[in-house]
Amino acid sequence: MADPSAVTAPATAPPVSDALVIGGRSFRSRLMTGTGKYPSLQAMQASLESSGCEIVTVAVRRVQTQAAGHEGLMEAIDWSRIWMLPNTAGCATAEEAVRVARLGRELAKLAGQEDNTFVKLEVIPDPKHLLPDPIGTLEAAEQLVKEGFTVLPYINADPLLAWRLEQVGCATVMPLGSPIGSGQGIRNAANIALIIENATVPVVVDAGIGVPSEAAQAMEMGAAALLINSAIALAGDPPAMARAMAMACEAGRSARQAGRLPIRAEASASSPLQGRVGS
Repeated sequence: MADPSAVTAPATAPPVSDALVIGGRSFRSRLMTGTGKYPSLQAMQASLESSGCEIVTVAVRRVQTQAAGHEGLMEAIDWSRIWMLPNTAGCATAEEAVRVARLGRELAKLAGQEDNTFVKLEVIPDPKHLLPDPIGTLEAAEQLVKEGFTVLPYINADPLLAWRLEQVGCATVMPLGSPIGSGQGIRNAANIALIIENATVPVVVDAGIGVPSEAAQAMEMGAAALLINSAIALAGDPPAMARAMAMACEAGRSARQAGRLPIRAEASASSPLQGRVGS
């Protein structure tokens, strides 16, 4: 299905020893990206290439209806190299989300990914604020897990809901940093930190990140991965921003693993006091 100009994942990526594992599948990149809002398919292709991402989310309804900006999308990506994450964007109820998830599984099969059971679960009844419905999300997640899906639910930064979703078998939890497309950054840091502290599945910060410093912040907090779309697609230079986000994601991950210095109430000299001139 892919054409010769289709985007492929670049050779450079973090080592496999630090792989991100979701639903038993390993990925080197910890940056997931989207396919919407780009000024052109060419800009999207170049951005995916420079981001180094290995997981790309696709709005099933928009692809099926050939919505503006989604014509030719399936052919523009090399699905033998990039893992599809169908999402249930546009679904207002659990029932709708379950139906669209099933369609997404078929879409992945059409792309040649016969074993792809991934779904980014979105249940959003409020078109103004685009905040996810916690009850509908939990209901849909329970059903989809029963049907064998690898469920990645998009949620408010609610530690109890994250725990409940993990208990029903979700492969990740995806708390929002701030509302979708807002670029407000990490407005729920305390709650996201609680989710990270208690989760035994990967925590993927999704929505609200606007600049690379915020991407690094989320990874420094201990997020396992990020999903960033608007900040890349709507940037003045999407491919350049995609690369910047990838570097920030890697830097934040490295900083988290390295361990930061303790925060002190008082100054602490970086050089020894002994042996000073004139002492």
